[in-house]
Amino acid sequence: MKKILLGAAGLVAALGVVAPADAADLPARTYTKAPAMVAAIYDWSGFYIGINGGGGSSRESWNLTNLAGVPVAPAAGEGSHNATGGLVGGQLGYRWQSGAWVFGVEVQGDWADFKGSNVSQLPAFAGAVTNQTKLDAFGLFTGQVGYAWNNVLWYVKGGAAVTDNKFTGLTAGVVIDQENDTRWGGTVGTGLEVSFAPNWSVAFEYDHLFLGSNSVNFTAPGGGFTRTDSIKQDVDIGSVRVNYRWGGPVIEKY
Repeated sequence: MKKILLGAAGLVAALGVVAPADAADLPARTYTKAPAMVAAIYDWSGFYIGINGGGGSSRESWNLTNLAGVPVAPAAGEGSHNATGGLVGGQLGYRWQSGAWVFGVEVQGDWADFKGSNVSQLPAFAGAVTNQTKLDAFGLFTGQVGYAWNNVLWYVKGGAAVTDNKFTGLTAGVVIDQENDTRWGGTVGTGLEVSFAPNWSVAFEYDHLFLGSNSVNFTAPGGGFTRTDSIKQDVDIGSVRVNYRWGGPVIEKY
């Protein structure tokens, strides 16, 4: 028994000497670098639909070119006024993103309540005729180019515009003649849009509409022709927009 115990003690001592030596011969432990933080990159690609609201002003310049069938040359200026008011409507569009650049197309339609008037400056009307404009609705059909800083997008837009108007002549508050007018023109605008949730964004936008001049033939309430005015129209609008987007995931980038 004594020989067994002495042998076991010797073996333990030998292992204690060998083990540190073996450990010293092992290579140093290597450490793996932790992965970098993941940054979320917002992708503006996809379809979107939204609502908008705001206000605007329509500049109207009236020039008489015909009175009761008699041409007026050169045209006689009846004066100008601003038709102002509110607007509300919606938009539908699609965007695709390439790098930081964003491209898109959009259609927008709004109901409007822009009203304004001025007393005609024609001496023949002796200050008795008031010309009134009401802009009831407008539509925009545009392309977009923008630049994105993650979830912030600045863009410019341009394309076609259409407005629906009612022009009225009044004397002492009574309608003496009127005509509806739908006209096409161009538009340019710019906006800043911020995404505040994965699929939601809010934008602040300004647009200018170039509608040019149209010849408007007025008729009396009974149906008889009264006059023709060449009416020039330019519209400025500002709006706040809220969009919901689907498609185009948020991309993770190291």
